[in-house]
Amino acid sequence: MTVANGSEPKDNAGATPRGDETPAVTPDNRPSMSDLAAGYAGKAGLQRNSAGHVDMLKSAGGIQGIAESILPGLVFLVVFTITRDLGPSLIAALASAAIFTVVRLVQRRPLTQAVAGIVGVGISAWLANTTGKAEDFYVLGFFTNIAYIAAMVVSIAIKWPVAGLLFGFVRNEGLDWRKDPERLRAYKLGTGIVVAVLALRLVVQVPLYFMGEAGLTALATTRLLMGAPLYILGLWVAWLVTKPATQPSKPSSSAD
Repeated sequence: MTVANGSEPKDNAGATPRGDETPAVTPDNRPSMSDLAAGYAGKAGLQRNSAGHVDMLKSAGGIQGIAESILPGLVFLVVFTITRDLGPSLIAALASAAIFTVVRLVQRRPLTQAVAGIVGVGISAWLANTTGKAEDFYVLGFFTNIAYIAAMVVSIAIKWPVAGLLFGFVRNEGLDWRKDPERLRAYKLGTGIVVAVLALRLVVQVPLYFMGEAGLTALATTRLLMGAPLYILGLWVAWLVTKPATQPSKPSSSAD
């Protein structure tokens, strides 16, 4: 068969696409649900281990990430306890946060967590310096907790619980869990556990804040203990509670 100009049609099956053409998506290069799960979970801060479960330590930022979240507040408390001077205490806290940023630069690691940390410490330092109250260094955490609680409560109310959005992708469930009433209830419960952890922080720490400088040491100590360690514990419990029920194996049929 010839085309209109009399030439034979060419077989383009093995042709290389031009630079302005987008290669077709084939079963070989289409991302799997596992790939999508890993990417989504990573962006959300969750990390999977080789067994496909949530790696609690990595999800909290690893050892370095936990140190980045703990040390600025600890440095502030130690320096203020020794000097009773707000200025040097705030400078020391900011310097410790800045050191972590430099360390990440040297390591050529993503700066997102370190930059977020130094911004948070900067705002906390500004609040404490503006009011002249050392306890105000910790007040930003209260508003952060309230924002997270509000977002998670709304997610439960509209039947898109945060635990399902995160754990569902880690478990390769995608969004299919929303079609199963039992899975939906489980992820609502898991989200509720995280909400309870955040609410417990407020219940314990807010009264200490209102004690003023007299409650500063206790406030700082509970902030450390109820920070990353309690978060990891709450995440782990939520993961266990939302674990899918094991499906009974079907008996194999044998020929008579």
